[in-house]
Amino acid sequence: MQSTKQPGVRVPLIDEEQAEGRTAELYEEIKAVTGLPFVPDMFRLTSTNPRLLAVVVAGYGGIFGGDTLPRELKELISAWTSKLNGCPYCVGTHSWFLSQFGGSDELLEAVANASTAEELPVDERTMPLMQLVTKVSTGSYKITDADWERATEAGWSDAELLEAVFCACLFAFINRLVDATGLGSSVDRSRIARLADE
Repeated sequence: MQSTKQPGVRVPLIDEEQAEGRTAELYEEIKAVTGLPFVPDMFRLTSTNPRLLAVVVAGYGGIFGGDTLPRELKELISAWTSKLNGCPYCVGTHSWFLSQFGGSDELLEAVANASTAEELPVDERTMPLMQLVTKVSTGSYKITDADWERATEAGWSDAELLEAVFCACLFAFINRLVDATGLGSSVDRSRIARLADE
């Protein structure tokens, strides 16, 4: 398989038309999971190592393929976590998805500019959940039973809390992968968001 270097990205990426074997299989799975007609660059970061690519695909599919939480909330958690972790590529991408799944202009503006979860225009039930996922990025070791209980008392089930925390953890991982390899600073949004604006 032939790989190419994208300007600003530190690792080689395998183009879809060059993918073979397990990488080609995973590329088809990615398109099925995302519903996109192409493989986003974030996934292609690990394309030269199908074993690692499979991990990224499984994590992403585990979050976005499930229905424990509504898609709008998962996109909010993804965009907000990415904001807290300083990953412009993921903030731009998941803010765009958030807008597609019902996020208001006010919410998108807050994700872009807020410094704390308390500044997000969310309802009383969602606020303790967003405070909890904020701590995943800002100091997960500081999460207490009280943090968890506040979210439970607001009406979130154990299954919903687990998925929310897992989503924030997954995006902490994805943010670091994207930024460490240079993709996060080479573009500010994925191809889907850029194409939608054209």
